[in-house]
Amino acid sequence: MVRGGFTYITTTKKNTVLYTGVTSALKNRIYQHKTKFFPNSFTARYNVDKLVYYEYFPHLSEAYEREKQIKSWKRDKKIALINHFNPGWKDLYDEIED
Repeated sequence: MVRGGFTYITTTKKNTVLYTGVTSALKNRIYQHKTKFFPNSFTARYNVDKLVYYEYFPHLSEAYEREKQIKSWKRDKKIALINHFNPGWKDLYDEIED
């Protein structure tokens, strides 16, 4: 069975820090960020829990490749990606279906 996955970007309330990640269960993973399930993680320490971008891939390996690509970009290119996908930088968490 092939498992799909998501590449996503979260930020802080004031949009200062960007975090790019990968998961096969987006709603659950963002919930973990919001509840600081891993209290010593980067996202918990810096309150990076607002979902501003995500992309689905049929294969998890594709999501990892996209994460690697986005992580290699400079901040301005990441911001342009978010602006194109989510111009208001609103938290997309409530729009995710289980």
